[in-house]
Amino acid sequence: MATRWIRGAAVATAMAGGVAACSAPGDGASAGAAGEAVVIGVGSEPDTLSPLLGYGKDGNSKIFDGLLARDTDLKLRPALAKTLPEVADDGRTYTYTLREGVEFSDGEPLTSADVVFTYETILDAKTNNTARSELDAVKDVRADGDDKVVFTLKYPYAPFTGRTVLPIVPEHIAGKQDPNTGAFNTKPVGTGPYVLADWRKGEKLTFKANPHYWGGVPKVKTLTMAIVEDDDVRATRLRSGDLDGAVLPPNLAAAFKDDEGKKTYEAKSYDFRTVTLPTAGEVTGDRAIRQALDAAVDRETMVDKILDGAGRAAYGPLPVDDPWFAKGIEHGQDLDKAGRILDAAGWKAGGDGVRVKDGRKASFTLLYPSGDKVRQDHALAYASDAKKTGIEVKVESATWEVIEPRMKDDAVLAGGGSTGDPDFGLYTLLHSSLAGNGFNNMGRYDNPAVDKALDTGRRSSDTATRTKAYDTLQRELVKNPGSTFLTHIDHVYVLADRWEGLTTQLEPHEHGFASGPWWNLEDWQPKK
Repeated sequence: MATRWIRGAAVATAMAGGVAACSAPGDGASAGAAGEAVVIGVGSEPDTLSPLLGYGKDGNSKIFDGLLARDTDLKLRPALAKTLPEVADDGRTYTYTLREGVEFSDGEPLTSADVVFTYETILDAKTNNTARSELDAVKDVRADGDDKVVFTLKYPYAPFTGRTVLPIVPEHIAGKQDPNTGAFNTKPVGTGPYVLADWRKGEKLTFKANPHYWGGVPKVKTLTMAIVEDDDVRATRLRSGDLDGAVLPPNLAAAFKDDEGKKTYEAKSYDFRTVTLPTAGEVTGDRAIRQALDAAVDRETMVDKILDGAGRAAYGPLPVDDPWFAKGIEHGQDLDKAGRILDAAGWKAGGDGVRVKDGRKASFTLLYPSGDKVRQDHALAYASDAKKTGIEVKVESATWEVIEPRMKDDAVLAGGGSTGDPDFGLYTLLHSSLAGNGFNNMGRYDNPAVDKALDTGRRSSDTATRTKAYDTLQRELVKNPGSTFLTHIDHVYVLADRWEGLTTQLEPHEHGFASGPWWNLEDWQPKK
């Protein structure tokens, strides 16, 4: 839920002074000649650049390509595959024919063996890929000559083609290394429009245009991703000209609205902010506490005040305008209801305003990642609302290295959300089999009714059956919440207005590196 391949604020050393020199004007990293260089400020960096460990699994990696890719409207289109797949055997067999003449950036040709190697390695239990369950439907993948790949599924999996945006790696390099520890994790080779030129951990990643890219040589020759954890520092560096663009919280982005040299881009997203409520916690494990908190929060005020209106209230993991959203689960703040729930469960008013049950105070710690102003503001607002019901929430900031070992016991201001199909985000978020599996199911939620709905939604190809399953799931989360969903946030980006061809997509939780107006960087053109 926090994230799978990006650790929000994981880089402890990326402070203002530490990164200021990495892309200063004049070193070719900012305001490049004729628009050929771009410097983007982002709040985090990947743990790895290997798709075998989860990097780029949802597409849009600049180093790699998948068999398929998504366009601006998220419609699937051919990438390394010549066409969309041939589907047979009642949805259990998918055959992809590879595009001719594609080479990896080291000059070696792409073949079907590379595709087979990629998927088989990810599916291997010895590979540390916490997103493996997303390929659960795959029974077998095999090469049919050098240019065809055949996937055989265990069961018809309706959104399977959406999983084949997964990046393909070269067997002749990655196959000679341990996928968990090999050099490929930091020195990747792919077929994409850019190659990694330099990676200074905690400071920046620099990418150069791939002159052999099968889709044509990009006009933007150099891309630098500057790692700037602190939102305020990112805004300051953008204002000074040290950055060409940045992802910013809505309230900081608003300060650039009258800047004629800057342009703001807003992208709707599935990206939610939620408070995980660990089932192992003495207080958070009480269903009444979780139900009361769900009733106590003022989501609309969070959208208005924290997000400056750039978002929507969240009543569950799916946005209210998603076609799979369960209508009727929306609800406003109801402090009286929260009080009645706590009273009925035996949580009595305490002398200091904090409720008590069996000698235990209704008090717990809520962690949020340092430097993330949006999460900080959500955490403080949540604590304020909880206090009105007699629940004490102690807000604490920390790095992800500190948060990760504590998240089974302490609440976390987390994020998540995937586009494309409800299975893509909900299974790893909620299924009990993935409790404690990395950042999957962080609060270790265990609800048999939700598990059944997830399994039905995954294994059925009938739309009506799937719709009923996900409707049931969302209503179960209202009755027995494992988290308090707060908002779905719009992603806001501000960039120097020097290029044409920039667009945004409907975005998942992960943003900054792949999502954003630079999702199609290879298609940008300098303004005349």
